[in-house]
Amino acid sequence: MISLSGIDFDHQLLPDSLTYLLLWMGLALSLADVLIGPRDALLGAILGYVCLWVVYHAFRLLTGKEGMGHGDFKLLAALGAWVGWQLLPLIVVLSALTGAIVGIALLASRKSERGQPIPFGPFLAMAGWVALLFGDDLLQKYLVLSGLASG
Repeated sequence: MISLSGIDFDHQLLPDSLTYLLLWMGLALSLADVLIGPRDALLGAILGYVCLWVVYHAFRLLTGKEGMGHGDFKLLAALGAWVGWQLLPLIVVLSALTGAIVGIALLASRKSERGQPIPFGPFLAMAGWVALLFGDDLLQKYLVLSGLASG
């Protein structure tokens, strides 16, 4: 994840060799129920990819521009294979929120110009790491605070 973040930050590229390795490792570990089971890992990988694929194409249809690279789809698919489909919304929200805050800060400090692309991979990686370590607890706290579950 650190390598992917650094490469994306420097080159705006998430190499397939690393994202696929991460994806296949997550799927393989799920066969032994290390973090999650194979069903949740497979659904996480599929839904992770499709989620950003839909966002990409909707943005492109609305604006005529590409809003992210295909590596971002693959990275979210890999993260889904590690944490399961249940934590994908947490990853998407955390990465989008963090990316927006950093983007606004860069614009305000004039370290970035409007329209200049900001790599999304580092934000996905950070959110994926948070989800892997604290995702179940964060999701449970959210459900309790929102009244959707009892504490």
